[in-house]
Amino acid sequence: MSQANVMTVSLRLPTQTLYEGSALRLQATAANGAFGMLPNHTDFVTALVPSVLILTDEHNREQFFGIDEGVLMKSGHQVDIAIRRGVRGKDLETLNDTVLTSFVEVDEEERVARSALSRLEAGIVRRFGDLRKPTL
Repeated sequence: MSQANVMTVSLRLPTQTLYEGSALRLQATAANGAFGMLPNHTDFVTALVPSVLILTDEHNREQFFGIDEGVLMKSGHQVDIAIRRGVRGKDLETLNDTVLTSFVEVDEEERVARSALSRLEAGIVRRFGDLRKPTL
């Protein structure tokens, strides 16, 4: 593998791309602890835990992301990160508020969806029960 000064990072949610571009460094947290990555880091795959992911772009500016669980895969100079939920913050001070606001909204939407799904499941079970009743 050739030596490189930058790596290409793609940070994706199920519905959109949160970040795509070059990075000099990346800091993330896996189940076994925090780690840093440079462009010539060895290839690997790891599961990410809810945490702050920090990218240093090629202009030496730090980009902050509040992420939920996900998977990071590095192959060559390409890093692909798939996360369930995530938000971009301007800085660490405001990222906490952004995460709380975003994730609370999503949690409420998920709660409503789970409630509707439970009602649908209960209706299906009742209808199957009605089908099994003998007719006289």
